Parts: sequence; structure tokens; C-alpha cells
Amino acid sequence: LPYGHRPQIRPTARSPSGKRRMLETKASSPIAKALRDARARTLAYVADLRDEQYVVPMLDVINPVLWELGHVGYFAEFWTLRQLHGRAPLVEGADRLYDSAKIPHDDRWTLPLPTRERTFAFLAQQLEEMLERLPATDLAAADAYLHQLALHHEDMHAEAFVYTRQTLGYPRPVMPYRSIEPAGGLEGDCVVPAGTYRIGARPSDGFVFDNEKWEHDVTLAAYAIARAPVTNREYAAFVDARGYQTRSYWSDEGWAWREREAAEHPKYWRRNDGAWERCHFDRWSALRPNEPVVHVSLYEAQAYCAFADRRLPTEAEWEVAATGGTHRRYPWGEAMPAPERCNLDAWYGDVVDVGAFESGESPFGARQMIGNVWEWTSSAFGPYPGFAPDPYREYSEPWFGNHYVLRGGAWTTRGRLVNTRWRNFYRPQRRDIITGFRTCAR
Repeated sequence: LPYGHRPQIRPTARSPSGKRRMLETKASSPIAKALRDARARTLAYVADLRDEQYVVPMLDVINPVLWELGHVGYFAEFWTLRQLHGRAPLVEGADRLYDSAKIPHDDRWTLPLPTRERTFAFLAQQLEEMLERLPATDLAAADAYLHQLALHHEDMHAEAFVYTRQTLGYPRPVMPYRSIEPAGGLEGDCVVPAGTYRIGARPSDGFVFDNEKWEHDVTLAAYAIARAPVTNREYAAFVDARGYQTRSYWSDEGWAWREREAAEHPKYWRRNDGAWERCHFDRWSALRPNEPVVHVSLYEAQAYCAFADRRLPTEAEWEVAATGGTHRRYPWGEAMPAPERCNLDAWYGDVVDVGAFESGESPFGARQMIGNVWEWTSSAFGPYPGFAPDPYREYSEPWFGNHYVLRGGAWTTRGRLVNTRWRNFYRPQRRDIITGFRTCAR
């Protein structure tokens, strides 16, 4: 597309007068409700942004806001309207604008994207047409898979919009947040006995991503894993002991990263009158000692472990500690996440004390293994035995070997997305995401 050419959005033909009643009927299905909810969350995360806040610097950890919004709609359109129904793209030249597998990251700042108004019109039209084509009865298995792929893809990008706002120092998204009483810390380990355990997803689990397939045996020695993530108080002891200046705590790669970044403490910490403060979006406040340390890289987690004479769990150890060695979707069982059990879905608007949510403990006594912060593991991201890519081939396979696995979800993660088997993955230097960690005894 020539620079400056603004793609047009193709109009939809008028539907019969019964269309509204049909859509209302279809909108009552679980998948339709979830798709509407996901789109409402996406829009809520950008609703208050001014025009100038859509113009963002070229950073390798974010995307241009307007591009990311269009990409969310494009992805859903591609896998549902186009793949299932043969619908022509709603935006002229959409593949050259929004296909993340083919458009280099830095090029996204120079694309001739539709205007903000046209992008929102595209999102509205794409959702309406997707819902209109839902059958009145249950979706076929293949159709259901693609609709859920679109749903969870949007959930992940909604979380990424929160990371973008934190990175750029924008205000916290405007949401109806809950309050919670301080719950304090939670010390000690839970012991997991040696044994052969099964990890991974089963075909009966419903929608799963290809990197979770399939359940397989792992043999583990007995180990002791912390009941809670590392807290700000614990991590501050490492910082105050000159942990960032002590070469012996860091791997070669980690030390090179620390020097390159000139890192002296977690990314969003600062000293003020001798006390530590933390920046949450655009506001600084006193560091709350019993909350989990957050926005730390894998390298920082590894260095802390060396200081504390601990280690990170493998992802297999993490999963077994979360499930109690049984095939359960959540540490507490099969019931969907709820505010009394975990910190997900932006219910509380930030991390909370690690002592919260006793009712969400795993059978081994580990707490907050779902929600609050994503937790680094020591495992490189790779395929499970017998891996085969799903139709969305770019989701997992390109990242095997150079990313590391995180587990559990953060306060920004959607409850319908995360579970004890869900594998997140990032490069070890990332600390813009809502990451913390828990440790194991050596």
C-alpha cells in the first residue's frame, strides 16, 4: 500500500428485519457472551486514552496501540469469518497491515493504518458479523476451536494493553476494582514427595493450546517449594545487601544483561528519603512489604535465588505443586476462579499480599499458584513429547528454545484463559510483564 493511503472498511449488506432478534438469541450462548466480554475488556483498556497517547515510542516490548487494536480484530476475522465462512477481509489490504507473523515489529510504526475512528468501526463490524454467523445450536468442534482461539487471543492482547500502559506510565485503566484487606506474608515450604506424575493437558480438557499437548509422565525427586511467591520485603533484603553489585550471584548472561540495562533494583522501584517506593502505572507509593515482588526478569530471579541459597522450580515441579499430583484445572479443584480464591480478571487492580486467598491453596499447601503474578520457572520453553503444531502454527513453535516458561497468571489475566497446565513464555530479559517467582530449597 502506498504511504498515506488509508484502507477502506467494506460495508456489510443490510440484513433482514429479524436480524436483531437472531443476534439477541445467539448472544445468549456461552461463546457469544465470552466474545462480547473480551471485546468490552479490550475497549475498556483504551477507552480513556487521548489521541496523543496513541502515539507511542518504538520499543521492543510494546506495539503501537492502533496497530494492536486492529490486529485483535483481524485475528478474529481471519480465523472465523474468513476461514469458516469465506468472508472477504473487512479492511482493504488487511494481511499487509495486521498479520503479525509477516510484519516485522518495527515496521508496525510506519504502516498506513486506518484512523482511530475507522479502526473502532472495523472492530464493531467484525464482532457483529462473527456473532451473526454463530449457529443457534452448539458449534461444531472445529468451529468451536477457532472461536475459542480468537477469544483467548484477544484475552492475551487485553493483558498486553495493561503492560503497555505500565511501560508508558499511563494511568491505571478505569475499572470497577474491588478492595481487599491486608493479609500479610506466608512463610515456609510445602514438601512434594518423590514420584512419577502426569503433567500436561488431556483431550477431554476442551480447548488447549498446542504446547500443552499432551499429558505425559515426569519423574521427580522429592522437593520443597515455597508456599508463596517472593515478597517485596524478601527481595529488598537482596537489593540492600548489594545483590545487584555482587557478580557471584549472577550468571554470565544475567550479569551482561544487568550491565547493559544498568539495573540496580527492580524496574519500578526507587529510593525516596531512604525508603523504597514502587510505581504502579503513573503513581508512586510506599513499597508494601508483603506483596510479591513484580516486574523482575528471569535474570533477577536467578540472582535472588543465588543470594538466598534457593533455586527456581522447573515447570514440572511447579505444575505438580499446583495440582497436588492430580489432574485438576485449578489448585482448589474444578470450580471457576472467584475473587475469594485468587487475584485474576483485574478484580483488585494490582497485586495483593501473598497471604491472601487461603481457600485457593493447592493440596500441598501452596498458595496463589493461580493469579497475582506470573511466576518464572527454570525451564526453557520447548515442546512436549509428540508435539504437533495446531492450525495457528506461529503460536508456539517459533519460540521453542529461546524463551522461558512462566506459570500461573497475574492479576491482569482472564480466569477463563489460565489454569494449572497453561504455559506462558517470554524471553528472560523481560520485566515489563507482571512477573514474580517462588523458590525451591536446594
